[in-house]
Amino acid sequence: MPWGFWQDPLYMLYSLPAILIGLTLHEFAHAYASHKLGDPTPQMTGRLSLNPLKHIDWMGFIMLILVGFGWAKPVVINPTYFKHRKSGEIIVSLAGVFTNLITAFIFSFVYFLIIAFATSPNEILMNILWQIIIINLALMLFNLIPIPPLDGWHVVKPFIKVRNFRIIWNFERFGFIILIILLITPFVSTYLRTGIDYIVRAFLQFWALIFGQPIIFQ
Repeated sequence: MPWGFWQDPLYMLYSLPAILIGLTLHEFAHAYASHKLGDPTPQMTGRLSLNPLKHIDWMGFIMLILVGFGWAKPVVINPTYFKHRKSGEIIVSLAGVFTNLITAFIFSFVYFLIIAFATSPNEILMNILWQIIIINLALMLFNLIPIPPLDGWHVVKPFIKVRNFRIIWNFERFGFIILIILLITPFVSTYLRTGIDYIVRAFLQFWALIFGQPIIFQ
């Protein structure tokens, strides 16, 4: 995973607001998308909120801080309320990852403005902004992996033919185990680091092009 708290104790402090922002916006986006598609469940369960306490699973939060892998409370939805169930499920699933991408993009703009035009940027502020960008991109990329219970699976699942029910059932049954196995291999770490590096560079190069201000990558 892309964060290494034990290499730098301050890393944890810089990352806490980023984790809260990333998880809260991700889960709220799921709830809001389902709500807009006609499902009253997120509002009834109190998930239509930007209050982090409504979305944080404390065990998952602590795990995320300690080992770099954690989770928030899943948003409960009822897709039977959707006018078009298949497309509705896909929209709700993608809402979280899309929100993380937009959040990272917005904060990359702020980060770029400071490093490009500020004479003496505040180091603490810059580290916090950087972590918001990195962690939101990590949440986006990680959740796009098409393995249960991640969002990527819920995007792929509607396209699997019903006759493959047993395959789907077994995959969902053992999905978490498969995910844990992937996490202890270099696959996820390499995938996240490569994806984050590519997207961050693309964001900053975009802002550099817009403002005509060159940026040097380390």
